[in-house]
Amino acid sequence: MTMPVLVKHFRYLSASAAMAAFVACVGPSFAATPADTLVEGFAIDDIITLDPGEAFELSTAEVTANSYSLLVRLDLDDTTKVKGDLADSWTISDDGLTYTFRLKPGLKFASGNPVTAEDVAFSAERLIKMDKSPAFLFGQLGLTGDNVTEKVKATDPLTVSFTVDKPYATSFVLNVLSSTAGSVLDKKLVMEHAKAVTPSDEYKWDTDFGNDWLKTNSAGSGPFKIVTWKANEAVVLERNDNYFGEPAKLKRVIYRHMKESSGQRLALENGDIDIARNLEPGDLDAATANKDLATISAPKGTVYYISLNQKNPNLAKPEVIQAFKYLVDYDAIGSTLIKGIGQIHQSFLPKGQLGAIDDNPYKFDVAKAKELLAKAGLGDGFTVTMDTRNTEPVTGIAQSFQQTLGQAGVKLEIIPGDGKQTLTKYRARQHDMYIGQWGSDYFDPNSNADTFTSNPDNSDAGKTKTLAWLRSW
Repeated sequence: MTMPVLVKHFRYLSASAAMAAFVACVGPSFAATPADTLVEGFAIDDIITLDPGEAFELSTAEVTANSYSLLVRLDLDDTTKVKGDLADSWTISDDGLTYTFRLKPGLKFASGNPVTAEDVAFSAERLIKMDKSPAFLFGQLGLTGDNVTEKVKATDPLTVSFTVDKPYATSFVLNVLSSTAGSVLDKKLVMEHAKAVTPSDEYKWDTDFGNDWLKTNSAGSGPFKIVTWKANEAVVLERNDNYFGEPAKLKRVIYRHMKESSGQRLALENGDIDIARNLEPGDLDAATANKDLATISAPKGTVYYISLNQKNPNLAKPEVIQAFKYLVDYDAIGSTLIKGIGQIHQSFLPKGQLGAIDDNPYKFDVAKAKELLAKAGLGDGFTVTMDTRNTEPVTGIAQSFQQTLGQAGVKLEIIPGDGKQTLTKYRARQHDMYIGQWGSDYFDPNSNADTFTSNPDNSDAGKTKTLAWLRSW
């Protein structure tokens, strides 16, 4: 998917170097913003929590990527490699089981506390023991709540060792560590805000590991620190002057929640925001004609997909799944709803990833779909619901699908909601259908292939909550 954004010329020129160093953001100011502040119009209603040990949403990943450091980070100049972030160097044992990382000396968190190997080990322990959605990433390496303190430990103040359960490709292990789940947290600060709890289904241990506090705060060492998050309003970041890398050019970055494309365009033209992120093709075309605005774009490795919950007996029929593939008007969606902002791509591996294919074998074919529905015993059609985030292009795609399904006798009821509402219902497997957006947790085809195809425990109590589990497949 290509993500173009519109920026005001003078802001773009002054902020371009900083934008290359971090992901820009948006905020609540309605007046002209200071030169050291960047305001971005962006739909951020999918944010549920800012705790990197719990968060699993695309907007949140952008925030945490700017407020937390990792042991290793993807090398954007060569995505087949990772490079050290907090780690200065690392070695791998001859048996391929133990990865030993040496940290850069003299590093500090935003709080001023030193970054130590103990913080790295604590972050892994916290991730695994909290057992929230991102925990399965490190769980792939054989880490459990019972063994994590033995498998990940500080051997001296600047050295930490990770022991995995069996030899893996080195690239796989390092890429997993480069995911947002690998964020390194300030142990001292986090535990100052931890709450004692009674072990239960929600908390397996006697502490919440600061989870409640970190939902709206940060404890990282990235180029920015989180100052404020108000749900469906704004996220405010400020420069972290203790950051060990090149200092951010901007003092403050604000994500201002704006769902409507027309509202973003108007705010941009009036100078209320500096960057618009969610423009529809029509607004994008109109705004690019404005000589005071500039368009910048870059590939983004995310995909939109339609999830069919296999708990619904009609949706579990293979012929229905096939029929629905023929009831998407790909050409119309591509030429209108996602024109200039996306491409039709009928594969779960995003374009540009190793193993991705560009074949698009399905075409809009009502007659073929009706034939398949009849074969499934549903020739007279049926009724089904779709939970839909009320932002574009999702709403437009859902409405297009509603119309084309109707041509085959299938009545689709659209249930709109904000990102948090629809995502929460989807994660509880209470939907019929859902339009989701997915981005790789780490730059490796295994991440995408595994989440779309692997479901080792299909019970509602299943712990490995892949996309296949979410759709009960």
